[in-house]
Amino acid sequence: MRRNDRRDLGLLLLRLGTGGALAAHGAQKLFGWFGGHGIQGTGQFMESVGYVPGKASATAAGLAETGGGTLLALGLATPAAGAAAAGAMAGAAAVHAPNGFFNQGGGYEYAATLGLTAAGLAITGPGRLSVDHLLGHAVNRGWMIPAAFAATAAGTAVVVGARARRLRRAKEGEQEALFEEEYLE
Repeated sequence: MRRNDRRDLGLLLLRLGTGGALAAHGAQKLFGWFGGHGIQGTGQFMESVGYVPGKASATAAGLAETGGGTLLALGLATPAAGAAAAGAMAGAAAVHAPNGFFNQGGGYEYAATLGLTAAGLAITGPGRLSVDHLLGHAVNRGWMIPAAFAATAAGTAVVVGARARRLRRAKEGEQEALFEEEYLE
């Protein structure tokens, strides 16, 4: 097997694994498949972790994961697909960051791994075993990589930043008791 063939096969495997996991993860949000909670349940969760409005946030995350994952697996519009998936995973990582890195403790390890792999595929490209290659890379041009990442970074910064401000305001509204109740009687 030639080096280029190995590279293309490796990119195909990365795309299928990462794209498949992302698409399944998004389908949990959108459709309630694979043990997910659908838009309604995911929307309630999104509200509880500071992404408001929850239903719109669940829809956006589900579309980025399902759409980005499916496109990555196919190797179609790879820069946009990888950037969208990476943005969704950055939002997920923000939720899990207070729990540390490792997934077993509720950390951001899984989201970071999926996001970085999706970003790497967006930059590297899909390889010859892809729909992008079949279409002559019409939606996989070099200029599309920085454009897709700039748009995704801007959108992600706005959404994650708004969540952080919302959580900070909620925490500021909480005041700890100066004295325990038993001493006040």
